[in-house]
Amino acid sequence: MLRFILNNDDIGTSLPPGMLLLDFIRYHQHLPGTKTGCNEGDCGACTILAGELQEGTMHYRSFTSCLTPLGNVRGKHVVTIEGINLPHSLTAVQYAMQECAATQCGFCSPGFVMSLTGFCLSHKAPTLSNAIAAIDGNICRCTGYKSIERAAARITQILEARNGTTPAQFAAGAQILPDYFVEIPARLAALHSSLESANDVAAQPIGGGTDLYVQQHDALKLKALRFLYDQPALKGIRQENNKCIMGAATTVTELMTSPILQAYFPYLSKYLKKISSTQIRNMATLAGNFVNASPIGDLSIFFLALDATLILSDGQKERELPLRNFFKGYKLLNKSPGEYIRGLWFNLPSQHTLFNFEKVSKRTHLDIASVNTAISITMHYDMIDEIRIAAGGVGPVPLLLKETARFMRGKLMTESLIREASFLLQTEVSPISDARGTEDYKRLLLAQLFKAHFITLFPQLETAILIR
Repeated sequence: MLRFILNNDDIGTSLPPGMLLLDFIRYHQHLPGTKTGCNEGDCGACTILAGELQEGTMHYRSFTSCLTPLGNVRGKHVVTIEGINLPHSLTAVQYAMQECAATQCGFCSPGFVMSLTGFCLSHKAPTLSNAIAAIDGNICRCTGYKSIERAAARITQILEARNGTTPAQFAAGAQILPDYFVEIPARLAALHSSLESANDVAAQPIGGGTDLYVQQHDALKLKALRFLYDQPALKGIRQENNKCIMGAATTVTELMTSPILQAYFPYLSKYLKKISSTQIRNMATLAGNFVNASPIGDLSIFFLALDATLILSDGQKERELPLRNFFKGYKLLNKSPGEYIRGLWFNLPSQHTLFNFEKVSKRTHLDIASVNTAISITMHYDMIDEIRIAAGGVGPVPLLLKETARFMRGKLMTESLIREASFLLQTEVSPISDARGTEDYKRLLLAQLFKAHFITLFPQLETAILIR
């Protein structure tokens, strides 16, 4: 029996845990406010909130229910648009949307309301930029967004009065949420004491589902699945001496907000905001991005440049494997069928090491890269002591450009060296023409993004010489 709380109702169901949460909400609970849109996590019309107890405090995150397996909400509080309604009036978020004319046809409106309500329940500072970031995974085809931004501005003004009150308590008192939210922590705590483990070690492992459910949602519905998303042993980011170790089920959001990573990568948030949207970042896991084996997997490129090492397990024994040796060919992995990724580690950069990540896609956010690339470079005065360059979208697997790095290692950093290297790297890649661009376009993109690394990291260089 799979148990969780849906809005104000305790749910116990024997339906397949691999079925989509969206289908459960609409067709089994008959709550039509959560819309079926793209079924790929792109439009945000199906946005719900998922809340869980963490050390006695409720934490809510926005999810796209069209990619969320039912098994991933075990023991959580799931909130749909119907679950935030007040008895006799609009909520503060709904009222702001109405007063700012932020809805026209109305199809996308429940998703926007849920994302903004999730922002109200977060611990983020009540700024307009944070409010707008909360709706980066929601698409509206009518309003042009400015009216929605005005509604977001009104909401931030309300939140400025929070003054240390917990988000749920303040939201209930400010007509953002109904009163029952205050009781949810105690109800979840009681529910957790009765939860049963439902993981079959022989079943197919699944993390956040953001890749697999786009491709195989019908096949996964009745399949035996092993849900890894909430397993404590696969969570967490910690530092041991100069080594950073993280669990396989760590989400992109948890990477973005990690104090350890932020200390070593000051522009981390800027890099990771280029990866999908708030809802998908809340769901997508580190290992999931690797085992999907996409040639343009953003996290694969990011961690290749950091020379990360995977920790693989078959449930009985473990082995370590450099990430650079994990990808054997297109969608082929150096992993036996019974193995799963338990975590990874990498050496934290020294004070002389610089890092940068670049990505170009048809849309700035919430899109698959045409080309992405990351670089880690350690300097000894003006000399390149160590360098690693990773690139995606230019071969059958995520690539480490070893020959280009070997050519640059041990040389003085100059504009002419970078230009020479930008020609050499073309011999290491083999892009193909597809929906993301032609072969020539991708080669040009990689050359320009390669130069962008150095323009960003070494502002003293003559940009005009580099881009000639």
